[in-house]
Amino acid sequence: MAEATPRITAQYLQSFEHQTVRMVGKVTLLRGEQATIDAGGPITIHLNRDAHLQVGHAVEVIGKVQQDLTVRVFSSTDFGTNIDFAAIDAVVDATHRHKEIFYGDNNDM
Repeated sequence: MAEATPRITAQYLQSFEHQTVRMVGKVTLLRGEQATIDAGGPITIHLNRDAHLQVGHAVEVIGKVQQDLTVRVFSSTDFGTNIDFAAIDAVVDATHRHKEIFYGDNNDM
């Protein structure tokens, strides 16, 4: 079975240290091989060669949360500029309220 990739925002980073996660945020800064996204708070991400981000665009990132609470990107998808972040936050909230449906107890992973 494939590893679950729970949807998170910045507030959940510490709970998913060393785990693969999925998040949607707005690109606020690009600097070399790093970027900052706003996903309920600033998150520094370490880009891979395939990442083609643009400041001001929404991006979905799948990556691993590092010990310093940055995220090493495995894959990213540009979602453009017309994203309802309130809806994204509602989905993240629902997945954590009903985690047994979406990804189980993260201590079991």
